[in-house]
Amino acid sequence: MELFLIVLGLLALIALSNVLNRIVPAVPVPLFQIALGAVLAANPFGIHMEFDPELFFVLFVAPLLFNDGRRTPRDELWQLRGSILLLAVGLVFATVLIGGYAIHGMIPTIPLSAAFALAAILSPTDAVAVSSLAGRIRLPEGILRLLEGEALMNDASGLVAFKFAVAATVTGIFSLPRASLSFVLIAVGGLLAGVVLSALIIVLRTFLRRLGIEDVTMHVLIQILTPFVIYLLAEEAGVSGVLAVVAGGIFHAVAKDRMEPYATKLQVVSASTWSVLLFVLNGLVFLLLGLQIPDVAAVIFRSPDFNNYQAIGYIVVITLLLYALRFVWVFLFSALAREGKTGRQRFKISLLTTLSGVRGAVTLAGAFSIPLWLNNGSPFPVRDLILFLSAGVILLTLLAASVVLPLLSGRAGPAAESKHLSEHEAQMRILSRTVAALREEIDEDNKEVVQAVIGDYNRKLNQIRMQAGGIGPEWREAMREIWMEALKAEREELGGLVRAGLAGGEPAGMLEAQLSRTESLLAGGRVRMLARTAKIAARRLRRKLKGTRPMADGYAEREQIRRLKVQTCKAALKKLGEETDNSRKESALPVIVQYQEIVERLSHDLGAPHRREEFDRCKKEYERKAIQMERDALQSMYEAGEVSYGMMNGLRFFINTMEASVTEEVLED
Repeated sequence: MELFLIVLGLLALIALSNVLNRIVPAVPVPLFQIALGAVLAANPFGIHMEFDPELFFVLFVAPLLFNDGRRTPRDELWQLRGSILLLAVGLVFATVLIGGYAIHGMIPTIPLSAAFALAAILSPTDAVAVSSLAGRIRLPEGILRLLEGEALMNDASGLVAFKFAVAATVTGIFSLPRASLSFVLIAVGGLLAGVVLSALIIVLRTFLRRLGIEDVTMHVLIQILTPFVIYLLAEEAGVSGVLAVVAGGIFHAVAKDRMEPYATKLQVVSASTWSVLLFVLNGLVFLLLGLQIPDVAAVIFRSPDFNNYQAIGYIVVITLLLYALRFVWVFLFSALAREGKTGRQRFKISLLTTLSGVRGAVTLAGAFSIPLWLNNGSPFPVRDLILFLSAGVILLTLLAASVVLPLLSGRAGPAAESKHLSEHEAQMRILSRTVAALREEIDEDNKEVVQAVIGDYNRKLNQIRMQAGGIGPEWREAMREIWMEALKAEREELGGLVRAGLAGGEPAGMLEAQLSRTESLLAGGRVRMLARTAKIAARRLRRKLKGTRPMADGYAEREQIRRLKVQTCKAALKKLGEETDNSRKESALPVIVQYQEIVERLSHDLGAPHRREEFDRCKKEYERKAIQMERDALQSMYEAGEVSYGMMNGLRFFINTMEASVTEEVLED
């Protein structure tokens, strides 16, 4: 029970860190997670966890690297293959060699092999940590692509070098010729193992489909288990599990590109599942770092073997050494490449690339995987100091990227805003993505219903394409006022029908309730929303006091509501047609089109057989799904930097108007 509560608490902190990042976007999510973990551990009643190093490596490194391989844009990275290999392989081994000797010379208590291990684990960069800065930093596109490719490859090369260095420390035996040969065999063997095992797993999944086993949940579960199976089997075979999972991820990405159309739903569910899994794993890694910092720091600061200021100085010197090696490597390569850039341009690009090399999850996972004991039974030399230095370098590189990169590259200002979609473009993209998501829902049972919903969305897309001029706050406010006037006209028409004895009872009450819900969706600010809600509640109370009962479920009553709705909509259209102000006419156009569609649809449905009830019920369900798809599309666009935070509020209103039109279809259960 205690372990369950700990895991539950950590997951809650991951969610909290992302909420804090939305409130204070200047601070990257990993820094919030580290801080929350440290606060939790420093609390006298906080969490104190012991880690199995090997389990930590399998649990975090295997899925993280597998996903890196799956999501890497291979075509774009192939164009940068020379730069990526120089950074991911050449720079890693230069860092291990130079950094190892430098660390050993600066801190003689760290054996040379352990110093190589520390340098190796500090060499991989973490693109995930840098991506949290992307919304406010204008890094050139080429540098971002270079960092993605480097992060994929240097994770593998750095961790392989790290394992060799740790093995040399544990066994006390190291031979350069033998190590070089072993490295080649283990690396090539790992790559082959990853490809072969991935191919076998894909063959298994294909075989299951041919047997008629199309359960998406089961296939996604196989995907989640894949990196762990590949890593464990490769390590058991004596080859590199790290390279195996990277190769397996790339092979799965290639296979996914060639999958048949019927697997589209699987790809969508798989992407969502992996997104959640990686969100949790990355968050847990940084939270666990925060949890370890108080204990590791306490060991170092209380030990008479270490001077506190000297230990902190080691972190600063090692970080500067890593930056210097990276800067010189990148600058010399860019000078030799003769890309036509001036010396100043090369200097700035090299500096940006250097500071973007943030250390993160893989560095930490590797550090925690250092064994506790050597083969002779003695403790691993200065393991706590190595953990302390690793954690310090991660923190310092994150802070440097957070503070210095925005100053060098520029915050997301006018130039960054120009990369945002216009509100008009964003609306069309939301609708297009919703249509694409709806197409993935189509099967033999729901084809007619979903295509009807898609038709509605395509008509809305065409309306937006035909609209001219801007869609700013003034336009939205004018449209809101016009729609409120139309609803008022509907309510007056309904009241007139009731007074004339042509409507009443349950159908009139139901239609009035739906008009009230539409008004609440379109209400303006919070004060207006509260006032509108209070009025709606008062109306409902009056209906109850008059004895109005909920609508009985029957076809005749539904037909009566349809007829009433057609009449009230025609009254609203008449009111809108009387508009003479040219500026308001433009804002009224979408409202008029919406009402025309409602009248056309309901007029066509009058007198339909009972089968229409089931059709409408299913259509209502998919319309609600589509609204959620719109909100999901908006969130993903915001996270991808396609829309600004300010524009997001306007797009929420746009989605609310779509939801309002759904409530106008009065055939609710």
